[in-house]
Amino acid sequence: MNAKKVSKHITDWLRSSASKAGLDGFVIGVSGGIDSAVTSALCAMTGKKVMVFNMPIYQNASQFDLSTRHIAWLEETFPNVTGSLIDLTEAFKAMEDTLPSETQDHLTMANARARLRMTTLYAMAGHYKLLVAGTGNKVEDFGVGFYTKYGDGGVDLSPIADLYKTEVWTLGKEIGVIEDIVKASPTDGLWDDGRTDEDQIGASYKELEWSMEHLRMKKDTSVLNGRQKEVMDLYQKLNRANQHKMQPIPVCKIPEEFMN
Repeated sequence: MNAKKVSKHITDWLRSSASKAGLDGFVIGVSGGIDSAVTSALCAMTGKKVMVFNMPIYQNASQFDLSTRHIAWLEETFPNVTGSLIDLTEAFKAMEDTLPSETQDHLTMANARARLRMTTLYAMAGHYKLLVAGTGNKVEDFGVGFYTKYGDGGVDLSPIADLYKTEVWTLGKEIGVIEDIVKASPTDGLWDDGRTDEDQIGASYKELEWSMEHLRMKKDTSVLNGRQKEVMDLYQKLNRANQHKMQPIPVCKIPEEFMN
């Protein structure tokens, strides 16, 4: 990958997308991870107005620190960027106090965090006439569906969704993202115990990308064994289970003869 050309291409695309929409720039939620760091930096490189938000909810201290440092770097580097802290912990506590206790399993409430953040970003985007920039990468968005429907999946446009995670890391190095963020273990930041993406998924991004490419190139999967077969089976299981995220919302079509 020619990282310099890719970064320019995405930046030009973002700038053009904002102009076509008649909006002033972008809003991004910053998590302390590489995807949101690269996305926010690319948005900043457009010269358009960019608002970045650190939105902690019972946040792991190390993730919060990386988010804060990244926002500081953006503001120092790009005069068109404004960073803000919106602590959503109290708002989330209100949800915990309101929802029936039997519905509050770990996954449900992890997804609720992501959806609360999405609601916050759209409140800001609507008021300031900005587009919500998504931070999902290729294997998350189109491979295993590792995102929250109407949470971090609720966006206006997706600048890095055609890049694998390993390519996002390469792009991050190219555009100067803080080294600690580039080196940090990927995590969605939705769990109090700080578990990583690999802990949740059961495979590394490199392994998942290998599976996605293996299938894209229509290579024989029957000859796989050991760890490769384990990862391929996991990838295909997640891909099937999460098609509801990756496919358009089903619409019940009414037969024409019923409408006369």
